[in-house]
Amino acid sequence: MTRKIVAYKALPSDVEAYLREHAEIVNVDAKDHDAFVAALNDADGAIGASVKITPDMIENATRLKVFSTISVGFDQFDVADLTRRGIVLTHTPDVLTESTADTVFALILASARRVVELAEWVKEGNWKASIGEACFGVDVQGKTLGIVGLGRIGGAVARRAALGFRMNVLYTNRNANEQAERDFGARRVELDELLERSDFVCLQVPLTPETRGMIGANELKKMKRSAILINASRGPTVDEAALIDALQNDTIRAAGLDVFEHEPLAADSPLLKLKNVVALPHIGSATHETRHAMARNAAENLIAALDGTLTNNIVNREVLAR
Repeated sequence: MTRKIVAYKALPSDVEAYLREHAEIVNVDAKDHDAFVAALNDADGAIGASVKITPDMIENATRLKVFSTISVGFDQFDVADLTRRGIVLTHTPDVLTESTADTVFALILASARRVVELAEWVKEGNWKASIGEACFGVDVQGKTLGIVGLGRIGGAVARRAALGFRMNVLYTNRNANEQAERDFGARRVELDELLERSDFVCLQVPLTPETRGMIGANELKKMKRSAILINASRGPTVDEAALIDALQNDTIRAAGLDVFEHEPLAADSPLLKLKNVVALPHIGSATHETRHAMARNAAENLIAALDGTLTNNIVNREVLAR
Protein backbone atom coordinates (compact mmCIF):
# COMPACT_ATOMS: atom_id res chain seq x y z
CA MET A 1 0.00 0.00 0.00
CA THR A 2 1.33 3.44 -0.95
CA ARG A 3 2.07 5.62 2.05
CA LYS A 4 -0.02 8.77 2.29
CA ILE A 5 1.12 12.05 3.86
CA VAL A 6 -1.15 15.00 4.61
CA ALA A 7 0.53 18.41 4.20
CA TYR A 8 -1.51 21.05 6.01
CA LYS A 9 0.91 23.87 5.40
CA ALA A 10 2.33 25.04 2.06
CA LEU A 11 5.78 23.54 1.54
CA PRO A 12 8.69 24.72 -0.63
CA SER A 13 8.60 22.96 -3.99
CA ASP A 14 11.85 21.06 -3.41
CA VAL A 15 10.65 19.86 0.01
CA GLU A 16 7.36 18.65 -1.46
CA ALA A 17 9.30 16.93 -4.26
CA TYR A 18 11.42 15.15 -1.64
CA LEU A 19 8.30 13.90 0.13
CA ARG A 20 6.77 12.72 -3.15
CA GLU A 21 9.78 10.48 -3.65
CA HIS A 22 8.65 8.56 -0.57
CA ALA A 23 4.87 8.84 -0.42
CA GLU A 24 1.69 10.20 -1.93
CA ILE A 25 1.11 13.79 -0.78
CA VAL A 26 -2.33 15.24 -0.08
CA ASN A 27 -2.34 19.02 0.34
CA VAL A 28 -5.17 20.19 2.61
CA ASP A 29 -6.25 23.61 3.86
CA ALA A 30 -6.53 23.07 7.62
CA LYS A 31 -9.18 25.82 7.77
CA ASP A 32 -11.52 23.34 6.07
CA HIS A 33 -11.87 21.30 9.24
CA ASP A 34 -13.95 18.47 7.80
CA ALA A 35 -11.67 17.97 4.78
CA PHE A 36 -8.62 18.04 7.03
CA VAL A 37 -10.03 15.42 9.40
CA ALA A 38 -11.13 13.25 6.47
CA ALA A 39 -7.64 13.39 4.99
CA LEU A 40 -6.06 12.40 8.32
CA ASN A 41 -8.37 9.39 8.58
CA ASP A 42 -6.48 7.44 5.92
CA ALA A 43 -3.03 9.03 6.24
CA ASP A 44 0.19 7.48 7.51
CA GLY A 45 1.76 10.81 8.41
CA ALA A 46 1.09 14.54 8.52
CA ILE A 47 3.28 17.64 8.26
CA GLY A 48 2.41 21.26 9.02
CA ALA A 49 2.32 23.93 11.71
CA SER A 50 0.17 26.45 13.60
CA VAL A 51 -2.96 24.29 13.78
CA LYS A 52 -4.46 22.92 16.99
CA ILE A 53 -4.68 19.13 16.74
CA THR A 54 -7.27 17.75 19.16
CA PRO A 55 -7.90 14.08 20.06
CA ASP A 56 -11.30 14.06 18.36
CA MET A 57 -9.69 15.09 15.06
CA ILE A 58 -7.69 11.85 14.92
CA GLU A 59 -10.20 9.50 16.54
CA ASN A 60 -10.61 7.56 13.28
CA ALA A 61 -7.06 8.05 11.99
CA THR A 62 -6.08 4.45 12.65
CA ARG A 63 -3.21 4.42 10.12
CA LEU A 64 -1.59 7.58 11.43
CA LYS A 65 1.92 6.95 12.72
CA VAL A 66 3.65 10.36 12.68
CA PHE A 67 2.91 14.08 13.09
CA SER A 68 5.82 16.27 12.02
CA THR A 69 5.47 19.88 13.13
CA ILE A 70 7.46 22.59 11.36
CA SER A 71 8.30 24.31 14.63
CA VAL A 72 10.24 23.88 17.83
CA GLY A 73 7.12 24.35 19.97
CA PHE A 74 4.54 21.57 20.21
CA ASP A 75 1.82 23.06 22.40
CA GLN A 76 -0.65 22.65 19.51
CA PHE A 77 -0.69 18.91 20.26
CA ASP A 78 -2.02 16.76 23.08
CA VAL A 79 1.25 14.87 23.46
CA ALA A 80 -0.14 12.39 25.99
CA ASP A 81 -2.97 11.50 23.61
CA LEU A 82 -0.59 11.00 20.69
CA THR A 83 1.60 8.79 22.85
CA ARG A 84 -1.40 6.72 23.95
CA ARG A 85 -2.26 6.17 20.29
CA GLY A 86 1.33 5.26 19.42
CA ILE A 87 1.76 8.30 17.17
CA VAL A 88 5.25 9.79 17.05
CA LEU A 89 5.51 13.60 17.25
CA THR A 90 8.61 15.22 15.74
CA HIS A 91 9.72 18.86 15.75
CA THR A 92 12.58 21.07 14.48
CA PRO A 93 14.46 22.39 17.52
CA ASP A 94 17.92 23.03 16.08
CA VAL A 95 17.60 24.78 12.72
CA LEU A 96 15.84 27.89 14.04
CA THR A 97 18.11 28.61 17.01
CA GLU A 98 20.26 31.36 15.52
CA SER A 99 17.54 33.25 13.64
CA THR A 100 15.28 33.23 16.70
CA ALA A 101 18.13 34.48 18.89
CA ASP A 102 18.64 37.29 16.36
CA THR A 103 14.97 38.23 16.79
CA VAL A 104 15.34 38.24 20.58
CA PHE A 105 18.29 40.57 20.36
CA ALA A 106 16.48 42.78 17.88
CA LEU A 107 13.73 43.16 20.50
CA ILE A 108 16.29 43.99 23.18
CA LEU A 109 17.90 46.71 21.05
CA ALA A 110 14.65 48.07 19.65
CA SER A 111 13.06 48.32 23.09
CA ALA A 112 16.10 49.85 24.77
CA ARG A 113 16.77 52.43 22.05
CA ARG A 114 13.08 53.02 21.20
CA VAL A 115 13.82 52.22 17.56
CA VAL A 116 10.25 51.59 16.36
CA GLU A 117 8.73 54.52 18.25
CA LEU A 118 11.36 57.01 17.05
CA ALA A 119 11.38 55.74 13.46
CA GLU A 120 7.64 56.45 13.32
CA TRP A 121 8.24 59.85 14.99
CA VAL A 122 10.68 60.75 12.21
CA LYS A 123 8.31 59.55 9.47
CA GLU A 124 5.57 61.72 10.95
CA GLY A 125 7.75 64.80 10.37
CA ASN A 126 8.48 65.53 14.01
CA TRP A 127 12.29 65.74 13.75
CA LYS A 128 12.83 69.48 13.44
CA ALA A 129 15.80 70.09 15.71
CA SER A 130 18.52 68.21 17.59
CA ILE A 131 16.90 65.63 19.85
CA GLY A 132 16.76 66.03 23.60
CA GLU A 133 16.11 63.75 26.56
CA ALA A 134 12.56 63.10 25.39
CA CYS A 135 14.05 60.83 22.71
CA PHE A 136 16.74 59.15 24.79
CA GLY A 137 16.83 55.41 25.35
CA VAL A 138 19.01 53.26 27.58
CA ASP A 139 22.25 51.40 27.01
CA VAL A 140 22.37 47.67 26.34
CA GLN A 141 26.11 47.06 26.57
CA GLY A 142 27.35 46.27 30.05
CA LYS A 143 23.87 45.72 31.50
CA THR A 144 22.49 42.59 33.17
CA LEU A 145 20.43 40.18 31.10
CA GLY A 146 18.28 37.62 32.89
CA ILE A 147 17.33 34.62 30.75
CA VAL A 148 14.47 32.45 31.96
CA GLY A 149 15.19 29.10 30.30
CA LEU A 150 18.76 28.66 29.09
CA GLY A 151 18.31 26.02 26.41
CA ARG A 152 19.38 26.20 22.77
CA ILE A 153 17.90 29.61 21.98
CA GLY A 154 18.62 31.03 25.43
CA GLY A 155 22.22 29.91 25.06
CA ALA A 156 22.51 31.63 21.67
CA VAL A 157 21.09 34.82 23.21
CA ALA A 158 23.60 34.54 26.07
CA ARG A 159 26.45 34.28 23.55
CA ARG A 160 25.35 37.45 21.79
CA ALA A 161 24.91 39.25 25.09
CA ALA A 162 28.17 38.25 26.78
CA LEU A 163 30.55 38.25 23.83
CA GLY A 164 28.98 40.98 21.71
CA PHE A 165 27.63 43.41 24.31
CA ARG A 166 29.69 42.57 27.43
CA MET A 167 26.47 41.93 29.35
CA ASN A 168 26.29 40.09 32.66
CA VAL A 169 24.13 37.01 32.18
CA LEU A 170 21.90 35.54 34.89
CA TYR A 171 19.69 32.56 34.19
CA THR A 172 17.15 30.17 35.62
CA ASN A 173 16.88 26.64 34.34
CA ARG A 174 15.86 23.21 35.58
CA ASN A 175 19.46 22.11 35.14
CA ALA A 176 22.74 23.98 35.23
CA ASN A 177 24.08 25.02 31.81
CA GLU A 178 27.76 24.41 32.41
CA GLN A 179 28.81 25.46 28.91
CA ALA A 180 27.13 28.87 29.25
CA GLU A 181 28.68 29.31 32.68
CA ARG A 182 32.12 28.44 31.33
CA ASP A 183 31.96 30.29 28.00
CA PHE A 184 29.81 33.31 28.80
CA GLY A 185 30.14 33.73 32.57
CA ALA A 186 26.43 33.01 33.02
CA ARG A 187 25.30 32.56 36.63
CA ARG A 188 22.36 30.41 37.68
CA VAL A 189 20.02 32.04 40.20
CA GLU A 190 16.46 31.68 41.47
CA LEU A 191 13.73 33.47 39.52
CA ASP A 192 13.16 36.12 42.20
CA GLU A 193 16.83 37.16 42.16
CA LEU A 194 16.86 37.22 38.38
CA LEU A 195 13.80 39.49 38.31
CA GLU A 196 15.21 41.83 40.94
CA ARG A 197 18.67 42.22 39.41
CA SER A 198 18.13 42.15 35.64
CA ASP A 199 17.92 45.16 33.36
CA PHE A 200 16.41 42.92 30.68
CA VAL A 201 14.32 39.83 31.47
CA CYS A 202 14.12 37.45 28.53
CA LEU A 203 11.71 34.51 28.47
CA GLN A 204 12.91 31.41 26.57
CA VAL A 205 10.72 28.66 27.99
CA PRO A 206 8.27 26.25 26.31
CA LEU A 207 4.59 26.56 27.16
CA THR A 208 3.76 23.98 29.81
CA PRO A 209 1.33 23.92 32.76
CA GLU A 210 4.24 25.10 34.91
CA THR A 211 5.22 28.03 32.69
CA ARG A 212 1.73 29.25 31.78
CA GLY A 213 1.31 32.67 33.43
CA MET A 214 4.69 32.41 35.15
CA ILE A 215 5.19 36.18 34.77
CA GLY A 216 2.24 37.90 36.45
CA ALA A 217 1.63 41.00 38.54
CA ASN A 218 3.77 39.79 41.45
CA GLU A 219 6.73 38.97 39.21
CA LEU A 220 6.49 42.26 37.32
CA LYS A 221 6.54 44.18 40.62
CA LYS A 222 9.80 42.43 41.54
CA MET A 223 11.50 43.77 38.41
CA LYS A 224 13.35 47.08 38.34
CA ARG A 225 11.24 50.05 37.26
CA SER A 226 13.91 50.57 34.60
CA ALA A 227 13.74 46.95 33.38
CA ILE A 228 12.52 45.73 30.01
CA LEU A 229 10.66 42.43 29.50
CA ILE A 230 11.40 40.45 26.33
CA ASN A 231 9.14 37.57 25.29
CA ALA A 232 9.81 35.55 22.16
CA SER A 233 8.86 32.18 23.64
CA ARG A 234 5.09 31.70 24.00
CA GLY A 235 2.52 34.40 24.73
CA PRO A 236 0.66 32.66 27.57
CA THR A 237 3.84 32.49 29.67
CA VAL A 238 2.96 36.09 30.57
CA ASP A 239 -0.26 37.33 32.17
CA GLU A 240 -1.03 39.85 29.44
CA ALA A 241 -3.49 41.91 31.49
CA ALA A 242 -0.92 42.25 34.26
CA LEU A 243 1.74 43.24 31.73
CA ILE A 244 -0.48 45.93 30.23
CA ASP A 245 -1.13 47.31 33.71
CA ALA A 246 2.60 47.29 34.52
CA LEU A 247 3.45 49.12 31.30
CA GLN A 248 0.71 51.69 31.74
CA ASN A 249 1.76 52.41 35.32
CA ASP A 250 5.54 52.42 34.76
CA THR A 251 6.04 49.35 36.93
CA ILE A 252 8.60 48.41 34.25
CA ARG A 253 10.11 50.53 31.51
CA ALA A 254 9.08 48.65 28.38
CA ALA A 255 8.40 45.32 26.67
CA GLY A 256 9.56 43.72 23.44
CA LEU A 257 7.08 41.07 22.35
CA ASP A 258 7.06 38.60 19.47
CA VAL A 259 4.33 36.41 20.99
CA PHE A 260 0.96 37.07 22.59
CA GLU A 261 -1.76 35.37 24.59
CA HIS A 262 -3.97 35.24 21.49
CA GLU A 263 -2.55 35.42 17.99
CA PRO A 264 -2.94 37.31 15.77
CA LEU A 265 -3.00 40.17 18.27
CA ALA A 266 -6.36 41.95 18.24
CA ALA A 267 -6.32 45.35 16.55
CA ASP A 268 -7.88 46.90 19.64
CA SER A 269 -5.32 45.46 22.07
CA PRO A 270 -4.13 48.07 24.60
CA LEU A 271 -0.58 46.91 23.85
CA LEU A 272 -0.77 48.61 20.46
CA LYS A 273 -1.51 51.98 22.06
CA LEU A 274 1.55 51.91 24.30
CA LYS A 275 4.69 53.66 23.06
CA ASN A 276 6.84 51.54 25.36
CA VAL A 277 5.91 48.32 23.54
CA VAL A 278 7.60 46.81 20.49
CA ALA A 279 5.11 44.30 19.05
CA LEU A 280 6.11 41.89 16.28
CA PRO A 281 3.90 39.33 14.46
CA HIS A 282 5.61 36.17 15.78
CA ILE A 283 8.59 36.43 13.43
CA GLY A 284 11.08 34.50 15.64
CA SER A 285 12.28 32.15 12.91
CA ALA A 286 10.80 33.99 9.95
CA THR A 287 13.66 34.27 7.51
CA HIS A 288 13.68 32.69 4.06
CA GLU A 289 16.68 30.55 4.94
CA THR A 290 15.44 29.31 8.30
CA ARG A 291 11.84 28.58 7.29
CA HIS A 292 13.12 26.55 4.33
CA ALA A 293 15.52 24.65 6.58
CA MET A 294 12.71 23.97 9.06
CA ALA A 295 10.43 22.58 6.34
CA ARG A 296 13.21 20.37 5.01
CA ASN A 297 14.09 19.16 8.51
CA ALA A 298 10.42 18.40 9.27
CA ALA A 299 10.08 16.45 6.01
CA GLU A 300 13.19 14.41 6.76
CA ASN A 301 11.94 13.80 10.31
CA LEU A 302 8.64 12.54 8.92
CA ILE A 303 10.12 10.09 6.42
CA ALA A 304 12.71 8.79 8.89
CA ALA A 305 10.00 8.29 11.52
CA LEU A 306 7.83 6.39 9.04
CA ASP A 307 10.86 4.27 8.13
CA GLY A 308 11.60 3.66 11.81
CA THR A 309 15.09 5.17 11.58
CA LEU A 310 14.61 8.56 13.31
CA THR A 311 16.73 8.95 16.44
CA ASN A 312 16.46 12.69 17.24
CA ASN A 313 13.90 15.52 17.14
CA ILE A 314 11.31 13.24 18.77
CA VAL A 315 9.00 14.84 21.34
CA ASN A 316 7.43 11.65 22.75
CA ARG A 317 10.32 9.23 22.62
CA GLU A 318 8.45 6.77 24.84
CA VAL A 319 6.42 5.69 21.80
CA LEU A 320 9.55 4.06 20.40
CA ALA A 321 9.92 1.90 23.50
CA ARG A 322 6.75 -0.02 22.64
